Amino acid sequence: MQSKEIPLLHNARLGILGGSGLYYLKDLENVQELSIDTPFGKPSDKLRLGTLGGMEVVFLARHGRHHTYTPTDIPYRANIWAMKSLGVSWILSPSAVGSLQEQIRPLDMVVPNQFIDRTHQRPLTFFSDGAVAHVTMADPFCPTLSRVLAQEGERLMPEGRQLHRGGTYLAMEGPAFSTRAESNLYRSWGCAVIGMTNHTEARLAREAEIAYAALAMTTDYDCWHEQEENVSVEMVIDNLKANASLAAKIVTSTAEKISISRPSSPAHEALKSGLMTAKEKVPGITRKKLDLLTRPYWGSFIQ
Repeated sequence: MQSKEIPLLHNARLGILGGSGLYYLKDLENVQELSIDTPFGKPSDKLRLGTLGGMEVVFLARHGRHHTYTPTDIPYRANIWAMKSLGVSWILSPSAVGSLQEQIRPLDMVVPNQFIDRTHQRPLTFFSDGAVAHVTMADPFCPTLSRVLAQEGERLMPEGRQLHRGGTYLAMEGPAFSTRAESNLYRSWGCAVIGMTNHTEARLAREAEIAYAALAMTTDYDCWHEQEENVSVEMVIDNLKANASLAAKIVTSTAEKISISRPSSPAHEALKSGLMTAKEKVPGITRKKLDLLTRPYWGSFIQ
């Protein structure tokens, strides 16, 4: 396996995956809309390339700009592959979540540091069809990127609302919300918040050697809280509207910091020790499909 050159982070872009309620960034300037085909199908929507906080940014609404994809049906691999093809080295992921802990109140925000995965209907890897890779996921969120995001979030949070550093994100399949028994089970596991999308993205981003951090926007107490109304779409939408403008400000401020610091991450070399299959044993059609990801280690694929 050949060694990888140090990533050219000074030329890299920041990716933003907008979740429920955050379908565009109004402060994104000089916008170009790009329609990209990938070996894994089409992304959720056109990607919007522009400038934000002095940083070249690629924005994508993960559910589509009209919210037409369920959490299960989001084309996660196409989304991450498209980001990688546009030179993205960092991804910020603002998304709606429910709180599983009393101290994390609706309208608070969380920058989580761990996952528990309870999804079961999604492709979780780019590697199959004769190629195997095992990347480390012990720390699924980039600690450096998460720290910058948390610092900017704390600075911008209005009085009466809090940003929480760390916590476990329980990823459920959806699209229905939890039963009360499930919600209490996840609380007993010590989980902080519950959502439907971020774990799948984080695993694929790690294989694509992209640093990933999440801004979890709390909209409700799921259904476990005896004194609070059970989660509903109406409740989620109302709180999403209150959270979306603040999330956009935090993302913009974080982009400004990243444009200066260009932080390196262990994620940027995640495949260095993760590729298991010898390249000469990989079928040509698979090599071609994975070339964007494996080129630094296997060399460019020439058919």
